[in-house]
Amino acid sequence: MKKILIAAAVVAAGAGGYWASQQPSSDTGQSNEVLASVPADTPIFSGQLKPFPIKSYINSLSQSYKSYPDELFGEFEQSNDARAKFFASLSQIYIDSLDSGQKFVTTYGLADDIRSYFYTLGLLPVIKVEVAKPEAIWGLLDKAETDSGFSHQLKRIQGIEYRAYTLTDAGEADTIELLFSQQDGLLTVTFDAPQLVEGTLETALGLKPASPSLADTHVLNDIIKIHGFSDEAVGFLNHQVLVEAMTTTDGNQLARQVTALAAQEGEDPLLEFRTEQCHNEFSAVAANWPRTVFGLNKVSIGDEQSSLALSTVIESKNQVLLNALMKMRGFIPDYVKNSQDNVFSMALGIELNQLVPSLTAVWDEMLQPQYQCEVLQEFQREMSTQSPAMLGMFTGMANGVRGVGAALIDYKFAESADPQGEPALESVDALISLSADNPSMLFNMVKPFAPELANIQLSQDGSVTDLSFMLPLPPEYGISPKLAVKGQHLVLFTGDKAEAAANALADEQLVNNGLYSVYLDYSKVFAPILSLAEMTGEPLPEEFSMMKDYNMQVQMGLDINDKGIVFDSYMNNQATPNGE
Repeated sequence: MKKILIAAAVVAAGAGGYWASQQPSSDTGQSNEVLASVPADTPIFSGQLKPFPIKSYINSLSQSYKSYPDELFGEFEQSNDARAKFFASLSQIYIDSLDSGQKFVTTYGLADDIRSYFYTLGLLPVIKVEVAKPEAIWGLLDKAETDSGFSHQLKRIQGIEYRAYTLTDAGEADTIELLFSQQDGLLTVTFDAPQLVEGTLETALGLKPASPSLADTHVLNDIIKIHGFSDEAVGFLNHQVLVEAMTTTDGNQLARQVTALAAQEGEDPLLEFRTEQCHNEFSAVAANWPRTVFGLNKVSIGDEQSSLALSTVIESKNQVLLNALMKMRGFIPDYVKNSQDNVFSMALGIELNQLVPSLTAVWDEMLQPQYQCEVLQEFQREMSTQSPAMLGMFTGMANGVRGVGAALIDYKFAESADPQGEPALESVDALISLSADNPSMLFNMVKPFAPELANIQLSQDGSVTDLSFMLPLPPEYGISPKLAVKGQHLVLFTGDKAEAAANALADEQLVNNGLYSVYLDYSKVFAPILSLAEMTGEPLPEEFSMMKDYNMQVQMGLDINDKGIVFDSYMNNQATPNGE
């Protein structure tokens, strides 16, 4: 039974998450009708409130991105349980539909551009997707039923028909049903669990508005305005709703559902949280950290290429903590922040002079409240046994450091001329940088611990010192390490492209612009490896073979601003050339 529920969650939440993860905005008409069915206290919401070009987006994905290992759903396909086979069939339909954008929209009866929504009624997830041809959804469900022998019950409520698939075993007192309903061009996928006491079915199917609803609030517009998101996308996780559910038995819909489940089990796992002291004190914490919000900053979708830039912000109103964290921010070099020419790059921006004072301020702020809640008291006791001041022992010798970065800009294999015919590296372009107020001083401090560096005198004019004597690699490896000071940056590099990037650093001033950034170009990572495999004739594992056309670039970053903790991500997909 557990596997069946997991499979249901994968199919329902996975399909909905795929659509809903392309994100939302503020629109009129149908969007307002959907928002009227979303409770204002929903724990989570994500909505594609403006039409998203789903057909073009699927076309823009490389073929490798659409491929899945044959054994992915093998366990369910081989099961004797009709429910497992049903979900395996639906999953296979989804995978097959990814061949092209046209096949995808035809399979699911979608328009080329769609809106979609994902939220919960307490614990119960609800997915809503615009559908142009409702018969397509019924057709693929019919196929899955034929493939599996698993059938539905046709039910009706307030004149609306829907399909109900019972997921629980026969004879179980508490039933769980997976529901599919279509009306007015909108597909609804949700679950029904009568044992959760509250009648959520009418609300989930849009037959009864929530009161108060998300449509009665300005939450979505406020999130967009506060964080500067594009109105193409918005969503949130409401921490205050979660805390209310955790610390009360009936404070909101989620709390009542959790209480009902606990009553069925005969014990309440949240009992220690559900005291007056814990409720008050956790609520105060949640008021300072009310939500995690997310939205699109940039979106560009075409048949050949698509780009999405997404920000996720853990909101905070605790300015003491935010100010302390912001003081830790360091320098992220341009070759990492704007690294589209690299294979891989990453940087950690930390102003080490501020690390210990900032962490100490965070510790003091978290230990300051005199909590009465036993859970929070235990948390404080554990924190009090640790002290960030100990880090001062390790950071004292690195005063003035503002960040470190590294990049693999390019690499290439070539066939070797030796009798064995073994391939070798033809060239490598790589760079490591240390950014500091006085990088030469730091280098001189390190020299006593590395005798081989004792005779190296770094010039302040950017002159390069060849370190090949320290790393006597064969010429065919294509690595010739060089060391230099470029402005306020100590650089170690090899290769002409890396030298150009190192020279560009000389003009970059130390501006505290972030905490962390990482970039990866999948096609540039795997192309040389595939080329090497062709030279050697060695077969590649299936996982590598699937990546041969994986043309995607990903960048992620971490930063702090006066609104909270910010996670930025960027993804660019490019279609496989010639549709291959």
